[in-house]
Amino acid sequence: MRVVIADDEPLARERLRGLLAEQVGVEVVAEAADGQHALHACAEHHPDLVLLDIAMPGIDGLEAARHLAAFEPRPAVVFCTAYDAHALSAFEAEAIDYLVKPVRAERLAAALERVRTFAAGRERTTATATAGTSQRRSHLCARLRGSLRLIPIEDVHYLQAEEKYVVVHHARGEDLIEESLKSLEDEFGERFVRIHRNCLVARHEIVELRRAADGHVQAVLRHGKQPLEVSRRCVAGLKDALKHL
Repeated sequence: MRVVIADDEPLARERLRGLLAEQVGVEVVAEAADGQHALHACAEHHPDLVLLDIAMPGIDGLEAARHLAAFEPRPAVVFCTAYDAHALSAFEAEAIDYLVKPVRAERLAAALERVRTFAAGRERTTATATAGTSQRRSHLCARLRGSLRLIPIEDVHYLQAEEKYVVVHHARGEDLIEESLKSLEDEFGERFVRIHRNCLVARHEIVELRRAADGHVQAVLRHGKQPLEVSRRCVAGLKDALKHL
């Protein structure tokens, strides 16, 4: 079993490393001090298990777990935290187990056994995720060859569906993500508005609506190289949304 340890406390990582060393067939392949580095480590090492602290700087453990759920193959997640108040959120993020610090050897061994069962396909934990604010990510995750790129949501100008991918147009360029436009609209509907069946635009990016020579309505973006076409069915809703900006 290949394991990544993610915790911002060096002593906590050292304790987990020591406990894992006593387990047969377990190898620690990487350590990370925050969620962002944990995701990079997972993209590079393809672990079977990630031991995640929850309260970490930047991308916390809960958000990191939601990103990991999109990895293929998806690593198992076990949270190791000093607080028991996040248990519900942890299981909504599809965690296999939830260990409270200081982690005891017997509890860790039991969690590893659950992970083995998960990996063998005999047991699946079903998430009861909600669409509430706690489930909203602060970054999108673009998978690159051998690594990944985390794109802050506030840097995204618009999202455009292209075959089975979505092109993320953001402040540093463009990236492809393997998510549906509908799921992104459900999660980030307060930030983005639909202007076409294949396009969501950040509300603050829209400068004006204008009619082109061919009669089609176009959205002029603050950072767009060229206007984007607005479908007829989206015009009325878009005008109404802009009134409330």
